[in-house]
Amino acid sequence: MSNVSTRPPVDAANCLPHVSDSAVIEMEERFGAHHYERLPVVVREARGAWITDAAGKRYLDCLAAYSAANTGHHHPKIVNALVQSLMGNCGSVISNVVYTDVLGLFLEKTANFAPQLGPRFGENGNKVLPKNGGVESVETAIKMARYYGWKKKGIEDGKQEIIVFNNNFHGRMITVVSFSSTPKYRSGFGPLTPGFVSVDFGDLEQVKKAVNANTCGILVEPMQGEGGMNIPPEGFLRGLRQIADDNDLLLLFDEIQVGLGRTGRRFCFEHENVRPDGLILGKALSGGLVPLSVFMTNARLMDLAFNVGSDGSTFGGYPLACVAGIAALTVIEEEGLVERSARQGAKLKAAIEEIARKSPHVKQVRGKGLFIGIEINGGRAMDFCRRLLELGVIVNDSHGHTIRISPPLTISDEEIDYLLERLERVLL
Repeated sequence: MSNVSTRPPVDAANCLPHVSDSAVIEMEERFGAHHYERLPVVVREARGAWITDAAGKRYLDCLAAYSAANTGHHHPKIVNALVQSLMGNCGSVISNVVYTDVLGLFLEKTANFAPQLGPRFGENGNKVLPKNGGVESVETAIKMARYYGWKKKGIEDGKQEIIVFNNNFHGRMITVVSFSSTPKYRSGFGPLTPGFVSVDFGDLEQVKKAVNANTCGILVEPMQGEGGMNIPPEGFLRGLRQIADDNDLLLLFDEIQVGLGRTGRRFCFEHENVRPDGLILGKALSGGLVPLSVFMTNARLMDLAFNVGSDGSTFGGYPLACVAGIAALTVIEEEGLVERSARQGAKLKAAIEEIARKSPHVKQVRGKGLFIGIEINGGRAMDFCRRLLELGVIVNDSHGHTIRISPPLTISDEEIDYLLERLERVLL
């Protein structure tokens, strides 16, 4: 059977193909990998905190692509920056053997957006290494820790170890799934990459016991998203900082899902007033419009590990992504989205906790800012997610047992009321 497409031509006015929902689903089923459990909605438009299907039904997006849409869908300032870049012929990928003005501007903006990382290595400023998907920057951070262990700690190359945490989620490339505690992420994909020791999230004593002569780093999500919307006990991040300092380890924070305002602070680590040696950002970094991620660290460390030929990426830091990154960070600053997340998140969480007190279904509510999990008794969170979908709310489960509530940081009071009314209907 021929694979030549017979679909109608694209409408040049709005760039959307005129095909039915059933045809879209059939094409994905036939030509795509079945690696996601889909909700039965075909999105035709996304704007602000809302997505719309072909029939015109609107859904409040309380998933926000796992924090990629922190600034809301198609934020006009970010869209305009991208349009102007393309219209001005300065959005195309350029070989990394030459310079581009927007890369320099993006690196400066991003480096200065965070406090001095790795302060024990000196006030040298931050340096940024851009990539595409978040998992690429996670692996860049792993390279940094391993190189530091070899070059500065004298660990035999190939013997370096990094401490990680159970129920982590850092992506799905081979090295990263090698230290996942979720069987479906790793089963059948061996041989797996060695060099990782996994302990319970939040348990400092286990971390201390895991440290040995070959340990070079600690990689952690300051709050776990995919692992169940888990919030560590107070003092956990400070304890990790102390362990890292006492044993000359690099402390690496993966804030791909919880950074850039999501938890009510610019960075999640600010809740405990600690600073990592390396920071991984992605998703919301581009306003959700183009792939973009970064690994950021103290300039001294970056210059130690990465020199000509030791790393590279064709599309890492390409002009269009840099334009989006500059615009997205500017929007977060100028529109006070960090403060808005803290304010709206506190209001939303308090209201959800009130619902939970009366609900026979809710085991626990946890979260900070607009990063809120509703754990369901019996681990049937997806059942409630599907019922919410019918009522015009898009959410997903986290680790099977928890409803994830993470709307765009632009969510309004009226939109919060819309969500709460529907949560009451399914949870009470």
